[in-house]
Amino acid sequence: MSSAKTPTPDAPETGPRPGRLTAAAALAALEGLALVAAGVYILVMGLAGEPDDRQQAVTGGITLVVLALLPLLAARGLLKQRSWSRGPAIITQIMALPVAWTLLQADSLAIPGGIALAVVAVAALVLLLNPETTRALGIRGPGNVQNQK
Repeated sequence: MSSAKTPTPDAPETGPRPGRLTAAAALAALEGLALVAAGVYILVMGLAGEPDDRQQAVTGGITLVVLALLPLLAARGLLKQRSWSRGPAIITQIMALPVAWTLLQADSLAIPGGIALAVVAVAALVLLLNPETTRALGIRGPGNVQNQK
C-alpha cells in the first residue's frame, strides 16, 4: 500500500507556477477587465446619455459584464493551477479572434483595437497550449495515462 496521494484534477500542482501560466492568466484577466469596462461604459451611456435604443444599450452593457465572468474565472483558475481553467481560457481566446477580425474590417478607430485584441488572443493561445503550461495544470494527453494502483 502506497502512502502517496493520487492527484485530483482540481488540486494545484506542488511545483512553482510557470511564468507562461502566469502570463496566460494575466492576459485572460486583462480581457475580462476590458469586457467589464466596455460593459459599464455602454450601460452608463445607455442610462445617462441619449442612445438610439436605451433598452438595447442596457442589454448590451449587462451582457458584456456577464461575459466578462468567463475570462475572469479562467484567469483565477489558471493562477491557482486548476486544470479546468484552461478550457474556458481557450474558449475566450477563440471567441476573441472573430471579434478582432470584425474590428479590423472597420474603417475607423476600431482597427487598432482589433490589432491589440488579435495579438492578445494569439499570444494567450500560444501560452495556454504550451507543453509547460499543460504539465503545470496536470493535463495529460491521450495515451499518457499512467497506471495508478
